[in-house]
Amino acid sequence: MYQQMIFVNLATNDVAASKKFFTELGYTINPQFSTDDCACVVISDTIVAMLLSRQRYADFTKKEIADSAKTSEVLLCLSAESREKVDELVEKAIAAGGSATGETQDHGMMYGRAFDDPDGHTWEVMWMDPAAVQG
Repeated sequence: MYQQMIFVNLATNDVAASKKFFTELGYTINPQFSTDDCACVVISDTIVAMLLSRQRYADFTKKEIADSAKTSEVLLCLSAESREKVDELVEKAIAAGGSATGETQDHGMMYGRAFDDPDGHTWEVMWMDPAAVQG
């Protein structure tokens, strides 16, 4: 059965540093689609982050590239299998050179935190009680 994928393309100031950051979070780099100008970060079977040097990113758009340290161009949200996994991933991100951002969201059936990667892209991590989704 076909599974649709998403390839999130983000501009980075330092491809090597981005590779290091995301591997420290436990993700893998697909070398087949990675170069000195691009890191192909495999988040899951259906989610891939393409981290492109600003020069390479400019090959795909005529628009001005946002300075993600100063402006928000996208909020990325990843699911987590438990509250503990939310905390674990955010703490790994902080230890790897990211920074905590926003307030912890605890709504009982839903729990989330967020971090900014070294380029300033915001990644939210969210857990939702499966029982709340079913009913």
